[in-house]
Amino acid sequence: MPPIGSDRLAPNLRAIRSSDAAALCRIANMPGYRHGTLCSPFEPVEYWEKRIAGSIGENTWLVAEVDDHIVGHGSLMTRKRARMAHVGDIVMGVADDFVGRGIGSAILQALLDVADNWRGLKRIELTVYAGNEPAIRLYRRHGFEVEGKHVKAGFTDGEYVDVLTMARLRF
Repeated sequence: MPPIGSDRLAPNLRAIRSSDAAALCRIANMPGYRHGTLCSPFEPVEYWEKRIAGSIGENTWLVAEVDDHIVGHGSLMTRKRARMAHVGDIVMGVADDFVGRGIGSAILQALLDVADNWRGLKRIELTVYAGNEPAIRLYRRHGFEVEGKHVKAGFTDGEYVDVLTMARLRF
């Protein structure tokens, strides 16, 4: 995949497949990824297999590939209740050695395109650790704003940490 600029990449984005479980498990067990997400250490492949199987057809879940290797993923889930059908939730992550190279931005942009132009969603929400400045900058660049802080709501590396709720509105 040719770089964009000095070290930015243009990943191939595609829908998730059941055969992607092992690659997603490998990424989720990377120390940086695990530190910045709610994932637990040593998650088994079976966990990811069940997660993928349970989401197919219900959510938009995509993976980012560079040179035919999965380097990130993201999902857009819509609310089931009729009065909240205009709301979506985003979860995403990028492999440690690809952070800061445009992968997260490509994933987020694709998910927001689906939210805006295919599902007509008006509110997109996500949560992020308050200390995850690179992710917060990414979300802000795509129109997300901090709506709240949940004090000591997360636990990572033996410490309770604050979690931010961020949202992007389009009314």
